[in-house]
Amino acid sequence: MRCTIITAGLLAAAVLTACGTADPAGSAGSAKPSESATAAPTTASRAAGTPRPTPPTAQPPTTAKPTTAKPRAPQLIRVPRVVGHNHQTAQNEMQAAGLHMLREKDATGRGRLLLWDRNWVVVRQSPAPGERVAPDTTITLYSKKIGE
Repeated sequence: MRCTIITAGLLAAAVLTACGTADPAGSAGSAKPSESATAAPTTASRAAGTPRPTPPTAQPPTTAKPTTAKPRAPQLIRVPRVVGHNHQTAQNEMQAAGLHMLREKDATGRGRLLLWDRNWVVVRQSPAPGERVAPDTTITLYSKKIGE
């Protein structure tokens, strides 16, 4: 039985090799279609003025140089002057300038909350107007109720 299996295996291998399918690349016995399309022109066609195809040139691999980019300093924003403005208007001006970290305080020291911003007026600000600050700087607006 063992001899029959071995004989059958050898016979199958011989048949596959003769058919040209035993080659793992599948190219035994026949030319690839791409090879026939790119065959070199004959001397007769070159004599007729057809230029000889040039093989593609191999370019050396490019090596990217490591960049040592310096961290960019944040763009500084000039703090607008809002003293004397209605508290709501002052907040709008700060945000329009790019300053969004705003804190508000009662300038009288009573610790009241500024619930209705339009009833308050800014009497002091920190940092001072005209200073250049980073966009994430906290701006404190000290306000008091209008008429106090």
